[in-house]
Amino acid sequence: MKNLITLFAFSLFMLFNTNSAFGQRLTQSADRPEVIAKTETANLNEKLQLNGDQQRSVFRALVAKEVNYRKHIDGKDLSDVKVSADKKKFDDVLMTSMKKTLTPEQFKQWKALPKQ
Repeated sequence: MKNLITLFAFSLFMLFNTNSAFGQRLTQSADRPEVIAKTETANLNEKLQLNGDQQRSVFRALVAKEVNYRKHIDGKDLSDVKVSADKKKFDDVLMTSMKKTLTPEQFKQWKALPKQ
């Protein structure tokens, strides 16, 4: 009888400990710059038929833009001269990167796409 109670207690202990182990999984938040850039890169790939090198370059450029926007633009007043200058600088860096990465036809199509 004592062994049966010990086995039951041990089983309950293991059951409750496994729940806490499952609670520590890492999940990718939808608002992380990498996740946003990956989604946007996939959308651009569908519309522009990017090759592998182009996808990597576009992804890197979009991550850099997203990180810079979060650090310097988001939540700040866009009428502020410094904030608007930073936004223009980051947009110009993205434009330059896309122009280097995409073919002229793809670049023209990218510029015609609605911006988010």
